Amino acid sequence: MKTRVPVFACCLACLVIVTLTAAQTIQIDISPAHATNHFRPNETLGAGVDRIPSEAVDTGLAKPNLGRALESGWQPISYRNNTELSIEAWHWNSQGTWSEPGEKGYFTGSVTPGEPIRHSYGYSLPHRGFTRNDGTPNAGFSRITDGDDRTYWKSNPYLTQHFTGESDSLHPQWVVLDLAQVQPVDSIRIKWAEPYATRFLVQHWIGEDPMHSPTHGVWQTYPGGAIEHGHGGSDILRLQARPLAVRFVRILMSESSNTCAADQASSDPRSCAGYAINEIYLGPTSADGELHDILRHTEDQEQTTTYCSSVDPWHEASDLGTTHQAQAGFDLFFNSGVTRGRPAMIPIALVYDTPENAVAEIAYLENRKYPISYIEMGEEMEGQYLSPEDYGALYIQWATALHHLDPTLKLGGPGLGGLNEDLESWPSANGKTSWVTRFLDYLKQHGRIRDLAFFSFEHYPYDGCRIPWGSLYDETELVSRVLQIWRDDGVPPETPMFITEGNLSSAASETYMDIFSGLWLADYIGSFLAAGGNGVYYFHYLPLQMEHGCNDSPGTYGMFSVDAQYKIQQPLAQFFVAQLINLEWVTPGAQPHDLYPAKSDVDDGAAHALVTAYALKRPDGQWSLLVVNRDQQNAHRVRIEFRDQNQPPSSFVGSVALSTFGKAQYQWHPGHTRYVGHAEYPGEPSVVAESFGHADPDGPILHAEQSATADTIYELPAASVVVIRGHLREQ
Repeated sequence: MKTRVPVFACCLACLVIVTLTAAQTIQIDISPAHATNHFRPNETLGAGVDRIPSEAVDTGLAKPNLGRALESGWQPISYRNNTELSIEAWHWNSQGTWSEPGEKGYFTGSVTPGEPIRHSYGYSLPHRGFTRNDGTPNAGFSRITDGDDRTYWKSNPYLTQHFTGESDSLHPQWVVLDLAQVQPVDSIRIKWAEPYATRFLVQHWIGEDPMHSPTHGVWQTYPGGAIEHGHGGSDILRLQARPLAVRFVRILMSESSNTCAADQASSDPRSCAGYAINEIYLGPTSADGELHDILRHTEDQEQTTTYCSSVDPWHEASDLGTTHQAQAGFDLFFNSGVTRGRPAMIPIALVYDTPENAVAEIAYLENRKYPISYIEMGEEMEGQYLSPEDYGALYIQWATALHHLDPTLKLGGPGLGGLNEDLESWPSANGKTSWVTRFLDYLKQHGRIRDLAFFSFEHYPYDGCRIPWGSLYDETELVSRVLQIWRDDGVPPETPMFITEGNLSSAASETYMDIFSGLWLADYIGSFLAAGGNGVYYFHYLPLQMEHGCNDSPGTYGMFSVDAQYKIQQPLAQFFVAQLINLEWVTPGAQPHDLYPAKSDVDDGAAHALVTAYALKRPDGQWSLLVVNRDQQNAHRVRIEFRDQNQPPSSFVGSVALSTFGKAQYQWHPGHTRYVGHAEYPGEPSVVAESFGHADPDGPILHAEQSATADTIYELPAASVVVIRGHLREQ
């Protein structure tokens, strides 16, 4: 629905230029040496396409939906890979070969172009050792506590000496049991599969949660928990004389039998490398020597939770997951027009895949002559609890294989999740806890730091269930601070920094549709570039359905609301702000832009800046300001002053273009929900959305032209984003 605002109302409620004297100031430092960034929009301001419902792929990459998405102005595209988060192997091409007869083993997609690839899918891993992790919080189960002696966890063979060229002791593998509460333990029975650990430790954790607070405690080896000559089997191991109350128990494995399971292909070294466990039993023992197991063994999320260091990517054709969710097939993706003909950032699977499949993927794309800008090596390593040294070992193997195919490929990673703090891990032998520092150290020690052509991470700064209006004030500091953290961790100054996907939160909610999200987006993009960031990709580019979100409110990551058939109903706040950024603030295209420091003296009395600004020198000679009034209720009147340390102050003069998006242009009206004590339909949540909300008014952006002088005062409407663009008075 489009709401027309009368001209006189626009003048009063949107943006007015007057020549009064009582105002505060936005000051821009235009000293040439003080520029904070130089960038080209068609390489810097992009968006991401992830695994989404198959119907959303089909409609999103076709007219009219794709045309509407393109109207937002985002330019380069990052193809996101969700299979790694889901502990799945990615069949980027359904056609390919298996390493073993019977459609099982390790899969490599075909490099030969055939029928166009429209969708691609993930295959669950039958040797999984996670109950859950930060990528799959509530789906699937571990094979370590599933109660089935025929299944087993197996570690990733690519982390063994055969593939790394290093002693297995440098890449120890582990399993952690979370008992959910403190319970008495003195014995363990590990039912080993093949290969088994010949040297391992059994430990308990003293401290906080070791998985989420890894530096707030230590692993303590049980008196009877150091095994030097393991022989497999399933003997009961007495850990200590009397039960000790513990919650977390770890098995740390550093030497393998390298023996092969009877049903595995012994000619494939991957089958006989690493460690494998059928089942674990844990608890106290009675006087008769009986172990009284306290673990719960079941094939669902109610099992005793286990975590693991890695998972063997071996799988079978029957492990195909849902086809209702899909990665866009590469042929559909590149031929749809979503990339605008520009090179795209492409992922390869690394944590749960093979280097052969990664090479085949890129060979296929090059055979099709699809342009690639960068290759991101894996995604959200920390969510899979992969150690920095293990990621480094995989990174080097994959980089070697990919650069053998094409030495010009630009590889990067690690695609860290939305973090606001440094990523910490259990201390290394030399006491280092920074994950990023240790990963970079590993590359340097192996002479491979040049294989890191860019450093990538995601940005989801807020807890989606707790986003007060005042959290807007945090974004400028959050994004600039995390960039500095990575530099302090050792990312070389010449290495570009990319946010390869980002938005408010990893959890959808009503806030995504509110004007709050638009103001946040402007601050996010502006502050990232002001802090020296090199590329940013908005998430999610294609329209998505409303989903059950935080606080039981419907939400969507996209820029549009859609109906059940994915027909766009109306644009949302972030669509309009994307247009302000990409079509008004910058000049679309390949020409260079220079960003300069800008600040206002408008605050709330508690040291929070109410007005932020980001100043560009555009290639057309104009100065362009992206101005955000974060004050929810109050308009602010400001002067704009440009200062060069070697020149007198300057200002806009003559015709100034004004583009405004605020409450007069957009207001979100939430939908209604209904509580049900018990589900009326299978799988229904306890709070049901009866309507999904709508925007009224829903744009458009207000455009105006005004004549400015050195005395002009600009009124910024409450809760608004304004682009002010023009030429400066000659010095």
